[in-house]
Amino acid sequence: MPGRTHSREFKLDIVNQVENGQKTTAQLSREHHLSPSLIHRWRKEVEARGDAAFTDQARPDPSLEQRIAELERFCGQLSLENTILKKSLSTYRSSRGTK
Repeated sequence: MPGRTHSREFKLDIVNQVENGQKTTAQLSREHHLSPSLIHRWRKEVEARGDAAFTDQARPDPSLEQRIAELERFCGQLSLENTILKKSLSTYRSSRGTK
């Protein structure tokens, strides 16, 4: 059923039941009116993130954000230098009468 939200505990309980062999994905899908693909997504989340699954710990590391900002500034500087060099080359060529 679209639009429902499930607690972290509920998701972990569903995943644990499948992982422990207590119930199949199909059984849990029918019992809780869940899509099998949703249960598979939850299982992948638990495999990928472990104890951090279904939490807000997905926020990027501030040091990574700072590094991205530095690289964006550097990219902007290179773009500006590239534009200046292109204009210089264009001016140089036009002053020599060549294209």
